[in-house]
Amino acid sequence: MLSVYLPHGTSLEHRVIEHGEAPPDAAVWIDLVTPTVTEDKLVEHLLGVAVPTREEMQEIEVSSRLYVENGARYMTATLMCQSDTPSPKTTPVTFILSGHRLVTVRYDDPRPFAIVGHKLARLSPPRVSGESVLVDLLDAVIDRSADILERISAEIDQISLTIFEPEEENEKPEYNDILKALGRKGDLTSKVRESQVSIGRLLLFLANEADSMRWAKEPRAQLKSMQRDVQSLADHATYLGNKITFLLDALLGSVSIQQNDIIKIFSIAAVVLMPPTLVASIYGMNFHHNMVELEWEYGYPLALVLMVVVGLVPYLFFKWKKWI
Repeated sequence: MLSVYLPHGTSLEHRVIEHGEAPPDAAVWIDLVTPTVTEDKLVEHLLGVAVPTREEMQEIEVSSRLYVENGARYMTATLMCQSDTPSPKTTPVTFILSGHRLVTVRYDDPRPFAIVGHKLARLSPPRVSGESVLVDLLDAVIDRSADILERISAEIDQISLTIFEPEEENEKPEYNDILKALGRKGDLTSKVRESQVSIGRLLLFLANEADSMRWAKEPRAQLKSMQRDVQSLADHATYLGNKITFLLDALLGSVSIQQNDIIKIFSIAAVVLMPPTLVASIYGMNFHHNMVELEWEYGYPLALVLMVVVGLVPYLFFKWKKWI
C-alpha cells in the first residue's frame, strides 16, 4: 500500500494512492507498506532515489543500513511489532530522507506509525517537513519502547513476589507457568534492547549528517536528548535481563531444594525401614534348628517390638541431629 501525507492547513492530510496513480509533489511523508514493484517505481520516479528491497532491509551490516546515496540518507532500524500479543517480533523499517521529504518502507505495522499519523492529522508544525516527521517517529518509537520496558518491569516484580512471597505460605507456585512467563519476558526484553541498539546507531548517523543537512539548533538538541533516552533504555533493558536471569536461577534453585526434600524423605524412610526389614527377614526364614525363640510363647510379640525399636532408633537419631 502507498499512502502520502500532504500539508492541509495546520495538519497533514492522509491520502491513499490508488494503483498506478503518481504520488503528489507536495507530499511531505510517503509511507510504503508492503509495497509492490509498481509502487516502488512510482516513488523512485518522484524522488530520483532507489527504494530498498525487503532482503536489503534485513541485512545487519551497519554499512547496509546507514548510508548516503544520490543525496538521500538511508536509515534502517529494527522496531518492535505486536509487543502486546503473545508472539512479539521485530521488523526492519527503512527511513529515507530526500529533498525534505520522508519515505518510510515497512512490511509490518509498528504502533508508533499510527500514533504519529493520528497526531499529525490533528495538528502539525507550521513548517512541517520530512525531517520533523522523522524526529516525531523516532521520538514515538523511543516512548513506545519505554512503555514496553515499564510493563515488563511491573510483570517481573509480580513474578518475583510469586516466587519468593506467595499469597499463602503453604501454596506452591506453578513452576511451569512461571518458567514460561520468565522466558517470554526475557525474549521481549532482548527484542526491545535489539531495537534500541539499532535506534541508537540511527540517531548517531543522523546527528553526524545534521551539519550537511543544515538542521536548526532545536532539532539537533532533540536528537541529543533522544540519544540519552536510548542509552538509558538500553541500560534498563540490560538490568531487566539480569533480573530475569536471577529469577530463573532462583526458580531452578527452589525446584532443586524441593526435589532434595523429597529425596531426603525417601532416604530417611529407607533407613528407618531397613532394620525392621532385616529382623523380619531373619525370622521369616522358617528354620527351626537353633532358633529357639521361635518356640517361645512371646516370641512373635517380641519380634514385633524389636522391629519397632530398631526402626524408631534411627528416626530419633535423625531428629536429634536435626536432619529432619
